[in-house]
Amino acid sequence: MLAVQDPLLSDIKSAIKNVVFVGNQAISSLVITDKLRYEILKVLVSYSDKIPHPASGTDNTKENNAQANSKTLIRWQILAYVASLDLTIAKWFESHLDALSILHELGHDKATQGLWAVWAAEGHPDPIRYRQGKVIGTKAWCSGANTVDYGLMTYRDAQGHAQLLIVDMHQDGIKVDNSAWQAVGMHATNTAILHFDQVAASNVGAPNSYLERVGFWHGAAGIAACWYGAAACLASHLITAYQQKPNDYKAMYLGQIGTALAVTQQYFHHIADLIDAEPKQSHELAIRQLRVSVEQLARQVIEVVGQALGAAPFCNNAHFARLSADLTVFIRQSHGAFDLQQIGELSSMLASELASDKSSDLLDRQVNIWPL
Repeated sequence: MLAVQDPLLSDIKSAIKNVVFVGNQAISSLVITDKLRYEILKVLVSYSDKIPHPASGTDNTKENNAQANSKTLIRWQILAYVASLDLTIAKWFESHLDALSILHELGHDKATQGLWAVWAAEGHPDPIRYRQGKVIGTKAWCSGANTVDYGLMTYRDAQGHAQLLIVDMHQDGIKVDNSAWQAVGMHATNTAILHFDQVAASNVGAPNSYLERVGFWHGAAGIAACWYGAAACLASHLITAYQQKPNDYKAMYLGQIGTALAVTQQYFHHIADLIDAEPKQSHELAIRQLRVSVEQLARQVIEVVGQALGAAPFCNNAHFARLSADLTVFIRQSHGAFDLQQIGELSSMLASELASDKSSDLLDRQVNIWPL
């Protein structure tokens, strides 16, 4: 997302290339096997303690008075790069980093080494119950369930408060059921239903602290960074096709999605600066707007690149086909009309707050919350 690449991202890219042995091979022709996924994930996890948490401020260690990078943006750049390789790896790694950041924000910095995941979906008819240090019940939508070492999962206590548990996945009493996961896109994520029978776990944080912390929304933007990275990679196929065989309609389609990508890129920069400048604010409205924008961008890229290039890359290029199918499923982690409803309500609340500002003159009372 930046013209000048951050040194940490450069190191991660080099380390992954050493595993993949791509040499001069382009990402666009990279074939990802399950074995390679785990090898790449292992490399990424080794960098976990170097990747900034959201709202960490700016990196002021740049040489030659170079402009300081937003640490939040660096985190998103890394996630976007991983997503350009493979969205299954991105899904696992984003969840791992999110778990570590949640624990950090809640003051639990002694996270055990290993691969983590956050499992926060609720609504199963046999929900999680936690009594006397033991878990019983069922948790659905658990990506990476066959892979992770530790799960950070939500449950509702007897008062209906959201609570967090740490569960060591290497113990008896856990049944992993992958049978319900029929997705074509994101098929390799090992998303399962987990059944717990008197499994040891530990509580983390105060009631509702998981949902009420400002980092909840900072983390939600990291998901959008993954969507963006995959969409940008798909768009690069159109650039290559145009360079190899230029024509007017390819240029027109490239101009269309190139503009959308550039505008969204700048919005990521803006939101990252906003988060780092005001780390104690959730920035929920701005991040909800970002997520909706990136979802729309992803759908636009899939459609427009398909229109420009036809069926060939969907049928003949393994990386393009997999990324397109995966991204179509992954963006459904957005909540569609509900997100738009929330944006509308938050926009109205903001307008009301501005209109009630006693320092405003009469002409400003008819508030425009989107001034140029």
